[in-house]
Amino acid sequence: MRYFSLLLLLFVIINDSVAQNKPDTVTIAAVGDIMLGTDFPETIYLPPNKDCTSLLSPAQPYFQDAHLAFANLEGAFNDGADLVKRCNDPKVCYAFRTPQSMFSCIHESGLNLFSIANNHIMDFGMPGADSTIALAKRNELYVAGVYKQPYEIFLKDSVLYGFTAFSPNKGTNDFHNSDYLLKTIKKLADTADIVVVSFHMGAEGSKHQHVTRKTETFYGENRGNPYQLARDAIDAGADIVLGHGPHVTRAFDLYKNRFIAYSLGNFCTYSRMNLRGVNGLAPLVNIKTTTDGEFVEGQIVSFKQYYDRGLVYDEENHASQKIQELTQIDIPECELKFEKNGYFSK
Repeated sequence: MRYFSLLLLLFVIINDSVAQNKPDTVTIAAVGDIMLGTDFPETIYLPPNKDCTSLLSPAQPYFQDAHLAFANLEGAFNDGADLVKRCNDPKVCYAFRTPQSMFSCIHESGLNLFSIANNHIMDFGMPGADSTIALAKRNELYVAGVYKQPYEIFLKDSVLYGFTAFSPNKGTNDFHNSDYLLKTIKKLADTADIVVVSFHMGAEGSKHQHVTRKTETFYGENRGNPYQLARDAIDAGADIVLGHGPHVTRAFDLYKNRFIAYSLGNFCTYSRMNLRGVNGLAPLVNIKTTTDGEFVEGQIVSFKQYYDRGLVYDEENHASQKIQELTQIDIPECELKFEKNGYFSK
């Protein structure tokens, strides 16, 4: 009994110390899809000499200044795993396998929170997902989205976070399984101060920039109803919902004073991606919340992408302007007010 009492006292002391050091607000930087190049089907789709050091460098200060920095890893980091995805012609098969040595560019950028719930993480089967998870863990980063790694709970800067990610794709946390989705988010909400939920959702391409508030399909696949998925997640306890998958930016939203990005588009996709027009817009959003997850304010930092290059800072703020335009059209009741410099608030 005495031993138990000492343990209880120690737990109270540690919790009290953490609470005293907890900041008033946190900043979470978030971007969309990242794929630094692929050696499948040929190494010509990699940066010269596998040198990815400059690809993410323009965004590095924003990632490193945030408490958390999120991205969707659109494909596996693996050396030599066999293709599992079915393709009639490998030359037109979009399967992504980035050499493991290039993960250092992810780590050094300041990114530290990753979804792997998407339609490419299993291109090379579970070996590809396993090596990606192992690289994240080895570098003390956080990753979730497949059945083997469904969620993360972690303490950072005296704030306890819960994170999970969903997609409609085999091997990942399937958002079509509503009971599993809601139970997972509620479990995190019962434990963590702030719960971040990521969705790979919605139809793809420049024709699908708008939030329709209906179920979306793409090549016969049910890609969910992003509007409803975001609200279901927040009702279950999510504080921030980060969407990706359409490869274009979509509207922002607030629901119960919780932030929603329906799609953050492409961010740093070196090869085998359409980067024409709106597909090349690459927003980075800084979201400031209370330590209970309530939205305070945000900022959109606009970048652009070009073929076979990394990010370029966009002084004309095209990504910010596009998000503001789409929000006004698709979510006219949204409380968010946007400024020309990318800042937004209620």
